[in-house]
Amino acid sequence: MNASDEAAEPLLCSAKGCRETAVWALRWNNPKIHTPERRKVWLACADHREHLADFLGRRGFLREVVPVEELTEHDG
Repeated sequence: MNASDEAAEPLLCSAKGCRETAVWALRWNNPKIHTPERRKVWLACADHREHLADFLGRRGFLREVVPVEELTEHDG
C-alpha cells in the first residue's frame, strides 16, 4: 500500500479543544504582517464557525468564509 491508497486525514476545527471535522474555511490575513494577497486559513466545524469568524472580524482580519471543499493548495 502506498500513500495514495491511504485515506486522507479529516481536517479538524481550529477552535481550541475541538476535534470535530471542519466544514468551513475562514480565510484571513493580518494587514500589519501579511501582504494583501496572502491568506491564512482557520478551519471551523458548524458549531464554531460564528465564534471564529467574530474573533477574526473584530480585528479586521477576516476576508471570506468558504466551504472546506473550496480550499486550494495556495491556502494556508
